[in-house]
Order: sequence, then C-alpha cells, then structure tokens
Amino acid sequence: MSDYRITLRPALADRPPVIRNGVSIEALPEGTLLHLLDNPSAHATLDLGAEAATAGLTLRPASPGQWFAVGETALPRAAFAALEAALKTRADIVDQSHGRVRIVVRGKMAMNVLAKGTAVDLAIPAFPVGQSATTLIGHISAHVTRTGPETFELIVLRGFAESLWDDLVRMSLEFS
Repeated sequence: MSDYRITLRPALADRPPVIRNGVSIEALPEGTLLHLLDNPSAHATLDLGAEAATAGLTLRPASPGQWFAVGETALPRAAFAALEAALKTRADIVDQSHGRVRIVVRGKMAMNVLAKGTAVDLAIPAFPVGQSATTLIGHISAHVTRTGPETFELIVLRGFAESLWDDLVRMSLEFS
C-alpha cells in the first residue's frame, strides 16, 4: 500500500437510488474492495479467518485462485497491513477500492432486469446465493454475485460505473 493518500469522490454520488415496482438499484458505499490472488491449484477456497471478520470483509469468488474481499467501510491502513501480513503465505492482496464500484440490484424483478443484459442463467438453481460470475452486462464487464434470494451485487470498474448505472435504469423502466 502506498503512502500516497487518494481523496475519493464516490463515482455514483449524484445518482439517487432507483425504486421501481419489484426492483431497486442502489450504489453501495465505496468502502473496501480488495483483490486477493492465490495459486489457483492450491486452494478451492480461501479462508480469511478472524482477520476478515475483524475487518468486516466478505469474500466473492472471482476466478480460480482469485477473490474479491468487500466491506462497507474503508479499511484503515493498520488493518490492511495486518490482513496482508496474515495472508502473506496464502495470497497477495491488491487494493482495488479506488478503482471499482459496487451496485446492488434487489427485488422480485431484479433477475428479470439483469437478464436483459447478460447471458448468465441467474435462476436460483443455476445461480444460488453466494454464486459469482464475471460477465458482460450489455457491453460492460461486471462481476455479479447473488447475495440474497432476490439480491445481486455488481462490481464494475469505476470508469464504467455511470454507464452501467444508466443501462440498469433503462433495463428497469418496464417496472415503473
């Protein structure tokens, strides 16, 4: 982690939540988003143990040997250093908090909205709670995780956040 401190301006600060009949779209706090990289053949899952719980982080599988650890608040430098030291022999950490944005789409029509933009089968049997996939939503690459029966978290590169937001708003118009 660099000594240079970035002043963050939330990418979707000017976008109020969109609430429609059966679906809502909301920008999540730009807290912590860490990219964890491990040897793909070494572990099927990564256990962050007490370090993650203390830091308030949860894991999202990204690909073999890769995860996103996300949290609602910014991780203090000391907590980042402690997590990095604890995982030193298991994984490398890249702080992506400044470069990625999280959006939540929830409600009984959330799956219908997202199905307009992606080919991933988002039905519960194929995409249960905790399942993640990196896919295109329209023309934008996004990491999608089902975090609840009717709730999806999208992680997108910061530079594409506004465009994805606008696409989601358009895809949800039929539920107005």
